[in-house]
Amino acid sequence: MLTDRSKLKERQYGPNFLNQYEEDGEPFIRQIVTGDEAIRRKRPGLLRRGIVLQHDNATPHSTNLTQQWLQRYGWEILPHPAHSPDLAPFDFHLFGPLKRHLGGMAFETEDDLISELRNWFDNHDVDFFRVGINSLLSRWQKCIDLHGDYVEK
Repeated sequence: MLTDRSKLKERQYGPNFLNQYEEDGEPFIRQIVTGDEAIRRKRPGLLRRGIVLQHDNATPHSTNLTQQWLQRYGWEILPHPAHSPDLAPFDFHLFGPLKRHLGGMAFETEDDLISELRNWFDNHDVDFFRVGINSLLSRWQKCIDLHGDYVEK
């Protein structure tokens, strides 16, 4: 569910991303979407099974250039309704603990913030992230059972 605050943030950041995409085109996308190269280096065995990418149908994800890029790399797309944080692992599993960790902290510089974020991610092993991915199936089922209504837990 979009809150007034999240809608405001989308309105603030969206035009900047769109402008940069319109100016830079594919190089801008390559800066954002570099997962295949990272996976190829870190977990080459995964590529043999193929990659399934979950993303919503937000405008940047449905542009012709993005769709061409995904087809070129042969990634399977896992459909995801736009603005459904209850079905997105980053929203329901990652951002809550991260926000609680950062709550009340103040940072002198952007580098201090980046350092703290890196420490937080480094202190969470693969099982932490696996739990979020593995809970997708039950969340999808709850969403179906609730006829598309918001899934609390």
